[in-house]
Amino acid sequence: MDRMVPTARRPRPFSLSWPELALLFITILWGGTYLVIHLAMKYSGPMFFVGVRFGVAALVASLIFHRTLRGMTLADAGAGAAIGITIFFGYGLQTVGLQTISSSTSAFLTALFVPMVPFLQWAVFRKRPHLMAFAGAALAFAGLVLLAGPEAFSGGLGKGEVVTLISTVAIASEIVLISLFATRVHLGRVTVVQLLVCSLLAFASMPVVGEAVPEFSWIWLSAGAGLGLASCVIQLTMNWAQKSVDPTRATIIYTGEPLWAGVFGRIAGDRLPGLALVGAALIVLSVLVSELKPQGRKVAGNPSTAVVLPESGPRG
Repeated sequence: MDRMVPTARRPRPFSLSWPELALLFITILWGGTYLVIHLAMKYSGPMFFVGVRFGVAALVASLIFHRTLRGMTLADAGAGAAIGITIFFGYGLQTVGLQTISSSTSAFLTALFVPMVPFLQWAVFRKRPHLMAFAGAALAFAGLVLLAGPEAFSGGLGKGEVVTLISTVAIASEIVLISLFATRVHLGRVTVVQLLVCSLLAFASMPVVGEAVPEFSWIWLSAGAGLGLASCVIQLTMNWAQKSVDPTRATIIYTGEPLWAGVFGRIAGDRLPGLALVGAALIVLSVLVSELKPQGRKVAGNPSTAVVLPESGPRG
């Protein structure tokens, strides 16, 4: 990583590494999916659409990594299944919640994954994040609250809010699990498994939630295929980039998702109020604050490298 770089040279302040820039790119891509999903939900139920979306993503990933799938290990399958379950609950439950609550309420509740990740990281890695990471997470959360609007919580917690809260835990768990397994398993195999598991769980949950297969429409088919390709790119990039990006740092970058969603929404005709613009500014500031690290403390990359897992790998 440092080859051909003079030893006397120091990294520039607020500079972004290539993995961090990759996470920034997929966050922009993430933000752009909202308009597509909003349109597709007029022609399809949430679980069916999630199943199609991640089924296409799994197919694309299988074509990319077909040569390496024969070497699948229990560690690859176990890690992929664990991450796939969190993806299903994160994407699936959030979509179910949006059937009964407003998008601003959903954004506010989903924002809870921001301050949650450092604590999950602390519990899993047994390594406390630096102070500025907590400060950046706090700023990001405050920005997301303003972005959602002060009325987001005024109606109390109903079924939709509770379901969305559960999805928030899943989103935070996904980020932590990817960082935990990223340097221990094969990137391609894990990506295929996690996408396939998410798709199968979504289809299997349809009779449980009382959802029927929708009538054929080129709208949900093209949206599902396009977002499936995007999901494949997103998951591959997350798995690759979080080999070297700290989970809390990655979380700060991910908080730009609603900001980019607002940008695309404005292009489509939406107008953010002044308070929401203040929140967007706080999100940008949170990224800068998280870049500042205490003097004298050397950060050596992903804390997951400090976790000693059994050499034989997972047993099932």
